[in-house]
Amino acid sequence: MSLIVQKYGGTSVGSVERINAVAARIKTWRDRDDRVVVVVSAMSGETDRLIKLAEQIQRRPNPREMDVLLSTGEQVTIALLSMALANLGCPAKSYTGGQVCIRTDSVYNKARIREIDGVRVEADLDAGNVIVVAGFQGVDDRGNITTLGRGGSDTSAVAMAAALDADECQIYTDVDGVYTTDPRIEPQARKLDSITFDEMLEMASLGSEVLQIRSVEFAGKYKVPLRVLSSFEPGEGTLISFEEKAVEDAVVAGIACSRNEAKITVLGVPDQPGIAHKILGPISEANIEVDMIVQNITADEATTDFTFTVNRNDYERALELLDTTAQPLAAGKVVSNNRIAKISLVGVGMRSHAGVANKMFAALAREGINIRMISTSEIKISVIVDERYMELGVRALHQAFELHRKDDC
Repeated sequence: MSLIVQKYGGTSVGSVERINAVAARIKTWRDRDDRVVVVVSAMSGETDRLIKLAEQIQRRPNPREMDVLLSTGEQVTIALLSMALANLGCPAKSYTGGQVCIRTDSVYNKARIREIDGVRVEADLDAGNVIVVAGFQGVDDRGNITTLGRGGSDTSAVAMAAALDADECQIYTDVDGVYTTDPRIEPQARKLDSITFDEMLEMASLGSEVLQIRSVEFAGKYKVPLRVLSSFEPGEGTLISFEEKAVEDAVVAGIACSRNEAKITVLGVPDQPGIAHKILGPISEANIEVDMIVQNITADEATTDFTFTVNRNDYERALELLDTTAQPLAAGKVVSNNRIAKISLVGVGMRSHAGVANKMFAALAREGINIRMISTSEIKISVIVDERYMELGVRALHQAFELHRKDDC
């Protein structure tokens, strides 16, 4: 008897018909005597609907009340799915995040899980129930409802799997696995049978929307076997593995891309110790995540131009903060651009192969694509380009590295 944690996203439970189909799939696992815990998202479109309602009341809704509001979407799904399972003769019991005792910090809208008390869930599993848990939500130490950010149901599922020592965590979504790049951009994108945790972590952080980054971090930290599958098609999906057996064979595993980027530059900043902290401190305190950072010494060697990127959703807030920061620093003007995109090559094979960056830059140059920023790590290379060139750049790199081939490059 295995313990399986399954997660179903919004499109998987987007209608009554799809909820019934998910229930039938869950029953096949239960009929094999597996113990099953299911984590679900809100029905497709429901979270966006709730956000629009809130914005009709407040331009910038109160974060605590937003979490109270948004957590209701998943509660609808857990109740409906539990009813659907009962109709199939499969006993089920629904739990909100608070009822499972998913404890988080108190950062509304972007809370992080601290611990999960799985005692009640274990007891109900032993009693023969399928457990249906509301993803994306928890409670802080004061009992306030918190949410984990968009895509947080993936994190809820992996955290549940870790807490319960599950045999596997299965993420069911509207794609049948992890691809070398977004198939909507490059039709020749190939589904990967497996990918390492390091590669998946980079892909998730760089714009791949298959898995939320924190879910991959959780899975890697607690050694949770993770698999991505389709809710609508049969197949083995993609296994996120702990092994790096293909390091010598595959230089690049995939290409991630993201339009959700914005670039901000503070010109003429005094070149002195602590200046980066003074610029980014208020940004960090506002819980805005900074991605790429570049600092250039100007010709007079007395000032620098300080550039960084943030999520496009945080762009306006970051600019507001810099309006009050730049003047005390005696800096020049602040210039910005929220029409940029990030393209990234990812592969553990980069550790042992030279020339990857040069090949990437050459492929982009052939298409006349100008690179505005560059960032590297041991297993990835990211570039910032104008947004209009993103898809062209992805296709050019996919072809240059021959990712459509089974044996890769």
